[in-house]
Amino acid sequence: MSDKALTGLRVVELAEFIAGPYCGKLLADFGAEVIKIEKPGVGDEARQRGPFPDYLPDPEKSGLFLYLNTNKLSITLNIETATGQHILKDILKTADVLIEDHPPAQMRALGLDFESLHKVNPALIVVSITAFGQTGPYRDYKGYAINASALGGQTVCAGEMGREPLTPPLCLGHYQSGTAGATAAMGAVFAREASGKGQHVDISEAQVWATLHTGNQESSFIMHGMKRMRWGHRTPGVYPYTILPCKDGFMSMIAIQGYQWKRFLEMLGDGQVPEWYSSDPRFQDRRQISLKYADEMDGRLAPWLTAHTKQEIYKLCLEKRVPFAPVRNMAEVVNDAHLKARDYFVEVNHPVAGTFKYPGAPGRLSETPWAVDSPAPLLGQHNEEIYCKRLGYSKEKLETLRTGGVI
Repeated sequence: MSDKALTGLRVVELAEFIAGPYCGKLLADFGAEVIKIEKPGVGDEARQRGPFPDYLPDPEKSGLFLYLNTNKLSITLNIETATGQHILKDILKTADVLIEDHPPAQMRALGLDFESLHKVNPALIVVSITAFGQTGPYRDYKGYAINASALGGQTVCAGEMGREPLTPPLCLGHYQSGTAGATAAMGAVFAREASGKGQHVDISEAQVWATLHTGNQESSFIMHGMKRMRWGHRTPGVYPYTILPCKDGFMSMIAIQGYQWKRFLEMLGDGQVPEWYSSDPRFQDRRQISLKYADEMDGRLAPWLTAHTKQEIYKLCLEKRVPFAPVRNMAEVVNDAHLKARDYFVEVNHPVAGTFKYPGAPGRLSETPWAVDSPAPLLGQHNEEIYCKRLGYSKEKLETLRTGGVI
């Protein structure tokens, strides 16, 4: 098999939980060597988060950690000690990229800020992923997903009309920030080929959120002063652009083209557009339906929708070329025929946690494919490999570092 796309790229990951590790995972699964640095005796915060097999917490069995850290090497190192800082700099002398997620003030206090590391290795690319970034009045504030999404303008758009805003679900901001970090890191790697110099990649999660909806919400405000409302299960525009219940779940319904909507209405009327629709002047402009009569139209569609299952509706829509789709639950996603045909989910065997299905590649490369070659590492699993074989430490020194709380 050919080398992976990023074979030969050396990455050090000094980050935990989701954003930084996901950035590292993207690089590792495409072939980069990623050395993950964890706190001695404790490890990455994600090790303490579930889900766990049989609901029994175990730092080597966290589903979150197992997914985010495939193909990585794990070493333990206390960077708050002078010896730990010295060792980290030794490791970084031959690294291409450092991924870190610490507060800017902390990195400066430890002598591990970009300026200090640039002196150690001028070609090093440092990817810093924090809630608010390296500059600005909020840079030293502690932040979480709920703060970043609120500051970035996403929270105000999420929720039901007339109700309080909601935080976006499923740690989306962390994953998006990790993706932005990996993308920007590769841009910096390409730039280094011309200049020979590394640079600082500054990822602010709040800024990532602000970027994600620039095309709609922010542009509308900047150009027209329009403030995005919360629309709940609907999206403004032409009706339908919504999610509605059916017999056994929900359908995601969108029909931008008029002929698509007409074909769906004909399903309701056994081949003819229902008389209640064609005779009512309020329903002739679908933008007006969306703005004024959406609740009424939802009610008109409800008897037919709730009399049919997701699969029945989906099959009819496929036949009529109407782009409605069933809202899948997790069991349906994992067993989806399309994802199976594309070999999306992969089985990974971990020496402690066992064998489980993992989500697969976010993108497919035909010549230098993505692959999980090794499961997430045990805490400190590669201490001897990195410290002894690479840095030349003796096993006696390794034991001294261990008893001294450095590793």
